[in-house]
Amino acid sequence: MEIKAFSEINLDDLFFDSLKESYAEFSDWFGRKAAEGATVYVQYDMKGNIAGFLYLKIENGSLDDIEPVRPNKKRLKVGTFKVNPHGTRFGERFVKKIMDKAIVEDVDEAYVTVFNEHDALIGLLERYGFVSAGIKTTDNGTEQVLVKNMRTFSDDVILDYPLIQSNNRRKFALSIYPEYHTKLFPDSILRNENYNLIEDISHTNSIHKIYICFMRDVNLLRARDIIAIYRTKDNLGPAHYRSVITSICVVEEVKTKNDFANINEFIQYANAYSIFDREDLIKWFNQQRNLTVIKMTYNIALNRRITKQILMDELGINPEYWGFFRLTDEQFNRLLARGQVYENIIIN
Repeated sequence: MEIKAFSEINLDDLFFDSLKESYAEFSDWFGRKAAEGATVYVQYDMKGNIAGFLYLKIENGSLDDIEPVRPNKKRLKVGTFKVNPHGTRFGERFVKKIMDKAIVEDVDEAYVTVFNEHDALIGLLERYGFVSAGIKTTDNGTEQVLVKNMRTFSDDVILDYPLIQSNNRRKFALSIYPEYHTKLFPDSILRNENYNLIEDISHTNSIHKIYICFMRDVNLLRARDIIAIYRTKDNLGPAHYRSVITSICVVEEVKTKNDFANINEFIQYANAYSIFDREDLIKWFNQQRNLTVIKMTYNIALNRRITKQILMDELGINPEYWGFFRLTDEQFNRLLARGQVYENIIIN
């Protein structure tokens, strides 16, 4: 995924044909955005063709062109959102970017208008908490208005994504080797400067992650537990400075080897969001008795990475075993503050 200026994009690309058919004013709108120097998120497929297009806009005020009218709020409008499905979760990646922008801009809600015929897109948005809140009627026809409230919490890990319920939740730190960390958490690569959640774009930043490990006690994790991702040292310097907390995730479910009827069921489950290849999955299933599979949502990358030195010297965190350890509520809150996590992502 990349951020591109409208002026860099070919409006004659076949990708835009359906948008031109659905919205008579699309070409004129596109031209105005190009003249304004506006930018858009674009996803390309393996052949370099446009496969996804996402335009986002911040609005303040009421929505009086829909029924029923919605009151004054700060909103993120999903102005244009189209994805050509390829079985590679393009749509999910765009939903993540919508949520990233909503958090950074601290909006009250995000919304999109969509024709009923786009049932796959509607289903995708509803999965992550968008609900039908009205209709919008224009010369192009009648569209549903789907809204996601960024201030409420339903206690469902996926519907609430990316919001995190902190109260009455267990918190842990989970270590991951650098070679796996970069593939799983592309928004959380190691860097010393401030991180820009909106501009740092990757083609692998899916919402859900599956991590497979064999560490002790990890099988004690359960749904709704919060995980701070701890990237271990990369041998490019001392662990005190190269081992860092980078991200916050929420557990969806945890499975052990015994939860799978056979190896094929395990591979099918793990391949959905795992970065491991089939050969590794087969080897681990056959050789490791204490295999644990963690499915989690990738909720936020810390704006400032927290080194092992800071964990020990400033936050008072020095566990016996750094592979997997429990965090107290106080330690977790201090970790969020030190990592400059957007406060509006945490619901207490």
